[in-house]
Amino acid sequence: MTTNIAVLVSGRGSNLQSIIDNIESGYIQNAKVSVVVSDVEDAYALERARKHGITDVFIDPSDYQNKQEYENEILEVLKDNDVDLILLAGYMRLVGKDLIVAYRNSIINIHPALLPSFKGLHAQQQAFEYGVKVSGCTVHFVDEGMDTGPIIIQKCVPVLEGDTADDLAARILEQEHRIFPEAVKLFVEGKLKVEGRIVVHT
Repeated sequence: MTTNIAVLVSGRGSNLQSIIDNIESGYIQNAKVSVVVSDVEDAYALERARKHGITDVFIDPSDYQNKQEYENEILEVLKDNDVDLILLAGYMRLVGKDLIVAYRNSIINIHPALLPSFKGLHAQQQAFEYGVKVSGCTVHFVDEGMDTGPIIIQKCVPVLEGDTADDLAARILEQEHRIFPEAVKLFVEGKLKVEGRIVVHT
C-alpha cells in the first residue's frame, strides 16, 4: 500500500527536493508525494513539484476570511489527493486545530534547531547569537503548540570558530536533508509510535 504524502511549503523547497530524491532513489519505498501546497504563489518549491510531475497547488490565505476557512480549503485538497501524511518543509505558518485534529500524529515538521531550544523563526540566527557551541535540527510531530510536538529524530551540528550565522545554517541544512527522509521512511514503514511525549522507534 502506498503512503500518499502532501508537502506544505512557503519557499525554495530544498527539503521537499530531498524527500522527492529519496523516494525516487528507493530509500523511501511505498510512498509518493501526491501534492505540494504553497501559501506563496511564486515559491520555487512549486516549480520543483512541476519538474517531477507532482500536483502543485497555490492557496492564497488572503482569499479567506480567517485561518479556519483557509485550512478547510487545504483539507479539501488533502482529501482530493487521499493524503496519509503531511510534511511541513519550510512552511511559514502555524498549523491550526482542524488540520491537526484531522491528521493527529501524521503531520511532521523539520526545524533548524535542537528543540526545545530556539523555537519559531530564524532559529539558526537565534542559536548563533546566543553563542551555543552545538546546534542542529529536529524532526518532530506537530501538535497545537509552536515547535512543541513529540521529537522523532535530532541531529547535532557543531558551531565552529569563525562561523557566521549563514555558515551554521548551511551546515544544519545538510543534516536536515538527511534526517527528514529518515523520519519519513520510519513513518511509512510503521516504525514510529507516539507514547505521550516520547516517540518510540519500533
